[in-house]
Amino acid sequence: MNFDLTPQQDQLRDAVRALGRKYGHSYFVEKAKSGEHTTELWHEAGRLGYLGVNIPTEYGGGGGGITELALVCEELAATGCPLLLLVVSPAIAATIINKHGTEEQRKKHLPGLADGSQKIVFAITEPDAGSNFHRLATVARRDGDDWLLSGRKIYISGVDEAGHVLVVARTEDASTGKLKPALFIVPTDAPGLEKSKLDMEILSPENQFLLFLDDVRLPADALVGESLDAGLPALFAGLNPERITVAAMGAGTGRYAIEKASDYTATRKVWGGRSIGSHQGVAHPLAHAAVQVELARLMIHKAATLYDAGRDLEAGISGNMAKYAAGEAAALAVDTAVQALGGAGMTTEYGVATLLGAVRAGRIAPVSREMILNFVAQHVLGQDKSY
Repeated sequence: MNFDLTPQQDQLRDAVRALGRKYGHSYFVEKAKSGEHTTELWHEAGRLGYLGVNIPTEYGGGGGGITELALVCEELAATGCPLLLLVVSPAIAATIINKHGTEEQRKKHLPGLADGSQKIVFAITEPDAGSNFHRLATVARRDGDDWLLSGRKIYISGVDEAGHVLVVARTEDASTGKLKPALFIVPTDAPGLEKSKLDMEILSPENQFLLFLDDVRLPADALVGESLDAGLPALFAGLNPERITVAAMGAGTGRYAIEKASDYTATRKVWGGRSIGSHQGVAHPLAHAAVQVELARLMIHKAATLYDAGRDLEAGISGNMAKYAAGEAAALAVDTAVQALGGAGMTTEYGVATLLGAVRAGRIAPVSREMILNFVAQHVLGQDKSY
């Protein structure tokens, strides 16, 4: 059992941290409040190779795995720049296309995902079904050689920044008459696809959208994979990387909040010339939050290692646990930091309350803490399915 990063991973972590510090949380907040995107940071990260660390070298990537991408997500978040589209585009879309797309799809999309010139977002969640793919109402039907997609999707991140959206739909299996999942690469400017921006109480440069698909016509090669049989494996291929990288982003955010609070409490003096951090009522909550963040980081490392080793079932369990642990730890860390800073914690200047909405959302999305507990109860504890 080895908890050390490789020399290459160490170099990647240090380089990404330096890039994040170059921009910093004030840049992130400024972009979010002005309604802009973190375009400069994204393109520089792409140019330096950080967006494609998990993409094979033959398609312009770094040839690493989800372990390396998780490092990128965590270190940028630890400098106050948690980029949600790192999870959506390199982790979910690139993984699905690389593992289950056709060779033509890999050649067309992966190089752009690797260098940051292209973004592909992901659409599974629906207003009435959530992310339960058994109940998805978005349907794809044949029309000659083409496909027609109709349905609605909600809470779809970054559609306004992406050239394509990876849509999860259901198709009828001609042999059984049953509906089965299928994934389609849909241009965001396709006729019949409309988007409506959702107003969210989260300070983020990435926007959320409601999508309407009204007989969106797609060519046969928009279907991910060689046949409909690729749909279910392709869908599940994106879930573990999603859980792991979301967890990494949460752990990085927790580290950022604890560092900000620790710097403040070590120097802030109010009572008798001693720092407020010398009082256990201030120090212990921060120490407790630091322990929780570090425990989450260990589970993230385990999950990423298992995933990169091809141990998908074990990675699924660890990935869900990592997402749960990091979501709870990040929310605790940011809330504790705000409390430790007092009134200063609520100001934009000190840069911790600006993350409250994001870390609270991390306990809900992309899978709620309650559904993770259901998963653990069923698959680890051997309990009957409760839903």
